[in-house]
Amino acid sequence: MTHTWRRTLTAAGAVAAAVAATLTSAEPAAAAMPFGSVDPGTVSQFRLNQVVAPGGAQGTDAAVAAVERTGAVKNVDVSTVLNTGGNTGIAGLCHDTGLSASLKPSGYCWKAADDRSSNWNATEGGWTPQGLSLPYSDSGPAADGQWKGIPAYAATWHHGTDMGNPDPAKRRGDEYARLSLVSTKSGTPNYHNLLLVQPSVKADGTGDFQVVPGNHVDGVVWYGDRAFVANGRYLQVYDLRHIWKLNKQDKEVGITGTTSSGIWHNYAVPMVAMYRTTTGSAACTVTAGTTPCLNSLSLDRTGGQDALVSAEYKKDAAGGRVVRWPLDATTKLPQGHASAAYSSPVWSMQGAATDGTNWYMAGTCPTGAGGGTAEDPYSCIHKAQANTAPHVMTAAPVYTQNLGYSWSTDRLWGINERINSTAGRRVVFSVNTP
Repeated sequence: MTHTWRRTLTAAGAVAAAVAATLTSAEPAAAAMPFGSVDPGTVSQFRLNQVVAPGGAQGTDAAVAAVERTGAVKNVDVSTVLNTGGNTGIAGLCHDTGLSASLKPSGYCWKAADDRSSNWNATEGGWTPQGLSLPYSDSGPAADGQWKGIPAYAATWHHGTDMGNPDPAKRRGDEYARLSLVSTKSGTPNYHNLLLVQPSVKADGTGDFQVVPGNHVDGVVWYGDRAFVANGRYLQVYDLRHIWKLNKQDKEVGITGTTSSGIWHNYAVPMVAMYRTTTGSAACTVTAGTTPCLNSLSLDRTGGQDALVSAEYKKDAAGGRVVRWPLDATTKLPQGHASAAYSSPVWSMQGAATDGTNWYMAGTCPTGAGGGTAEDPYSCIHKAQANTAPHVMTAAPVYTQNLGYSWSTDRLWGINERINSTAGRRVVFSVNTP
């Protein structure tokens, strides 16, 4: 069935009801547009340029070592974090999701405070979830979804304050960010939040750390001992071999003598490398040009070489590009150049993932599909093979963000960010892929 693509303009907030307006596209044949390959000559110009690297004059190895020499942090491993209590979420999909029952949906919810946290709060601010990833082994897919036998997943969140203020000068977006490591071994999600920080060395040679500024944490891939985080034109790399247990829960960030704190977090994790799709201070550009934006992230295991997959978000429009970035088999870091890219006809695309044959994109539903309410219209997950037109696989939770595929279970995972005027609507979900 051919649909007319629509635009859904939604103002979201925790303090006021949102109003959605649906506008019909002037191009009713848009649904027939393919998920089409981008010209190889253009793709060859897509680059990830390293700007922060381990070792050397710019490197972070020395800074990480300096922080740990202070004695202000205790280095713990992922298994310790996953096996140590923390926050308790809810087993099962506790909110309406729109997901088709035929796909056997399942999933989890966050604890109430995280479900309802809002960056429209004018005093304390709040958290918004963005990225989602299963733990992927960097040696093959056999144990996808598990960390040393522990079923788990990771999510990224950004913090903002007073984002509903009509005065832009008073809005404080992307103040800092965190990574949640979640264990589901008991059937109920238990998780800790790790503040994302950048290590440094002070003038006296002692170690310190700061929050990574302007961090929207659009997407994440948990790959072996590393967490790759997309942030617009940047790709950040965090080292999960150096999770720091902080010894003071305080609003301050950093190290003073032998005391460490990180905005009330129990843990922090350091960024050890960073790349960008641009040069200098130039901004990335969506849908055109040679400096794509990284607005979501997933892992592609096909073609004999693992790769990161990024997708561009173009508000209320189609044309966002999905780009494949191969990982070096030895260093487990990006090789620097893209190997393929596609232009998507999905409006407001928020996530993209592949099983090697099919592509799955989260975005706006076509007219006549999706459902939900005027305040909370469902997103849709669209399915297509390369160079073919997509179709709606299922409606999906409101404002579905990142998607990720599990090769070990043949299921597609996703996360959404929505709260409405009265309650949270956030879930982590998975579905079969027909």
